[in-house]
Amino acid sequence: MEHLIRRTGAILGTLRAEYRQIHNRYFGSIERFEGDAKQICVQIIDKLWEGDFYRTSLGHFDFFWMRDFGTVCQSLVHLGYTDRVHHTLAWALRHYRRAGAITLCIDKAGNTFNAPAKKSVDALPWLLHSLVVSDYVLSIEERAFLNRQLEKYSKTFLDQETGALRTMRYAEMRDAVYYDRSAYAISLIARLAHCVPILGLKTFPFHTEQYREDLLDNYWNGDYFSADRSTTAYSSECALMPFFLGIIEDSEKIDKTFSYIQENGLNALYPLVYSTQVDAFRYRFGMGKHIMPNYTGTTIWTWHGTFYLHLLKHYDKPEYKEQYDHFASMIERHGTYPELVNPDGSWFKAPLYRADPGMVWAALFLELQD
Repeated sequence: MEHLIRRTGAILGTLRAEYRQIHNRYFGSIERFEGDAKQICVQIIDKLWEGDFYRTSLGHFDFFWMRDFGTVCQSLVHLGYTDRVHHTLAWALRHYRRAGAITLCIDKAGNTFNAPAKKSVDALPWLLHSLVVSDYVLSIEERAFLNRQLEKYSKTFLDQETGALRTMRYAEMRDAVYYDRSAYAISLIARLAHCVPILGLKTFPFHTEQYREDLLDNYWNGDYFSADRSTTAYSSECALMPFFLGIIEDSEKIDKTFSYIQENGLNALYPLVYSTQVDAFRYRFGMGKHIMPNYTGTTIWTWHGTFYLHLLKHYDKPEYKEQYDHFASMIERHGTYPELVNPDGSWFKAPLYRADPGMVWAALFLELQD
């Protein structure tokens, strides 16, 4: 019965999200904010907080996504929102414990679910990352729950002898694509392995170093980290996440990646184009050429743009200021922080989808001003 209740909640949560998506596409309006890029982002972050948890956007993603929150958690802490971050994490852990599982999404009613796949390879890693970077103090009950979830995660996703990621379908950042063990997923497992001892959890049987070696041996192609094990194609989240999470700290390799981005014009208008090699990937139904054409193709994704800006700043690159200004002009052009825009910078729209406004990713941009 408990499983049925959880499953029903997951279905309801997914249906609500799909309804909001279609409704916003045809009937919703996009709220514009006054001011420069920084002022716009401050207003968005404030509005996404309603006293209980950080919403993911001011559009149809008006619920909690562990992945999105995980990427901005450290930025929110650095911006002075530690209390709200801890409140959000406590809220999420309460619902996860009640459901007996860590999922990608939690709606406002507390229903937990994964979307668009039934399993999420990155929800637990982003949760542990968030707990570490925010110095969250776990209760005895929360720690026991996380230990059980680590065991479940390892059995589900990893070969029990080698720790290698299994070949299977699951949700990850580029959820429109079916990957063969993406570089992004390997980076998140490496980060999970790093966080486990810091949080005082049971010893994870595998170590960060083996996933670092996996990235270097099986994904680095001389110019960037390839998207997955079956292709040498470029995909922004896979190329950048090993560096963004600090799994790989190599100035020569990041310079190679920056050069590839520059030479191929992936930052020509605004940073950053998802990929120009759109035919190299297998897409989920409707997310390639039909219902959501070019959703994660040659479109410009602001999420990856901020990862790119952070890395340019971290490695003290001379192009940082120019790229920062380009990105700021995109925010000011639209009066909000868009999920993604077309290659010409206009708002992305598809037959049954419209890019969301007011993304929580704005925290990543705001942190760059410090």
